[in-house]
Amino acid sequence: MEIKHRELHRITSTAIIVRGDKYLIVKRNSEKKVFPGMWTMPGGGLEVDDYINTPVTTKAGQWYFGIERSLKREIVEEVGLTDLGRMKYLLDVVFIRSDGIPAIVLSFYCDYISGEVKLNEENVEYKWVTFEEAKEYDLIPGILGEIEMVDKIAKGEDIDKIEWHNA
Repeated sequence: MEIKHRELHRITSTAIIVRGDKYLIVKRNSEKKVFPGMWTMPGGGLEVDDYINTPVTTKAGQWYFGIERSLKREIVEEVGLTDLGRMKYLLDVVFIRSDGIPAIVLSFYCDYISGEVKLNEENVEYKWVTFEEAKEYDLIPGILGEIEMVDKIAKGEDIDKIEWHNA
């Protein structure tokens, strides 16, 4: 596979939204280029517009919290939720997309506070599931392991021994 732009990466982020002992999963539209029809969590790509039209954070012309701002925008677009707790970093995943573009996915988790899930055209269905129930869904590879990590964190358990289900 030819790798395009060896130093440039597409940056995306996802959020595991936690409501009690349940996690929000969404089923991707069958027309999506990557993982069509599979279950995942809300998220998407960082865009320059996520920060360029906001005041810079430092005198050097930098913006802090660009990824978090992007992720919150994606969550609103995909599932209509605005009332969520603080985003907490979980892990990163890197891979080469089928079109040769290197990609980085930053996975976060946060608490659901309130609001009604309202899907846009990117996803066709949603469910609130426990970790055990999530095993029954056709999740994108690695997602079940991420849900398991958050489930263990919530229970105060060790996350160093995660079995990467369906990875």
